[in-house]
Amino acid sequence: PRIRELRKEREELERKLGVKIILEGKKVIIDGEALDEYEAVLVLEAMQFGFSARKALLLKSEHLIFRRLPIKNFTRRKDLSVVRGRIIGQEGKTKHAMENISGCEIIISDDAVGIIGSAESIEEATTAITNLIRGSKQANVYRFLERMNAAKKELGKE
Repeated sequence: PRIRELRKEREELERKLGVKIILEGKKVIIDGEALDEYEAVLVLEAMQFGFSARKALLLKSEHLIFRRLPIKNFTRRKDLSVVRGRIIGQEGKTKHAMENISGCEIIISDDAVGIIGSAESIEEATTAITNLIRGSKQANVYRFLERMNAAKKELGKE
């Protein structure tokens, strides 16, 4: 579904990833060194999920990772629109607050949540999102993330 953006950004992606990207209809072929191909696959997976090419290219940095959280793994609800609404919040405030506090990029699709961030931040964001999916109040989730941030700052001072 993101093939149009891939076509548009192909030259830049090839240059930054050090691979050759060949498009055959909806099929994508990556040619290059093994490590470069692996990085390209990660970037393309993030783009396929919904991240822009610019944000997906952040994955080239070795300390950033991409995680996909299937919403159905954490709830029994059949109507996922309610769950997505809890994660997004009123006018996107909950999602925006989680991004700011955790330092991660978050995208919500129909049945999953995609996160790009450092390994530590992703763990915290994952916990926060799964708690929201399971029904925790937004205020409690914010408090959890802020506690984690405070703990990180304390460790940084020592």
